[in-house]
Amino acid sequence: MVSDFSSLLDKVSQLAELMIALRRENAELRHEVTTLTDENAQLSSRMKEAHDRVSALIDTMPSPSDQETA
Repeated sequence: MVSDFSSLLDKVSQLAELMIALRRENAELRHEVTTLTDENAQLSSRMKEAHDRVSALIDTMPSPSDQETA
């Protein structure tokens, strides 16, 4: 009977340690998700700015028909 309680205590202790480790890992992963989400937003913004600049440059270029008449 005592060995059963001892075995149960060991299993509960292991479970508690695992729970603590998983909570820590979960917190780290949540932080990583937040960081990557912010980085993704910054990169998306930079891509949009680059796209807008390229579009503006393309709009200022003469069309091929303009070059033929010149």
